[in-house]
Amino acid sequence: MAVHIGKLIKAEMDRQERGPSWLAKHLHCNRQNVYDIFKRESCDTELLAKISKELKHVYFHLIRFTKMFLIRGRGMF
Repeated sequence: MAVHIGKLIKAEMDRQERGPSWLAKHLHCNRQNVYDIFKRESCDTELLAKISKELKHVYFHLIRFTKMFLIRGRGMF
């Protein structure tokens, strides 16, 4: 099982007390698109980079760590 990136993004937004409208404004999309992002298990790197920039939170290291962890057969997230 891989990291569910949408849940991580939602959790970070909750931690920062930001709503979907805030992220939609910064990504230049509508609020429904943000709700769709929350449902995604994965995300393309360009979109993830934009989200990371706006939230000032880097997700790439977590994804890399998770892949290394799973490849070594040490367990699942």
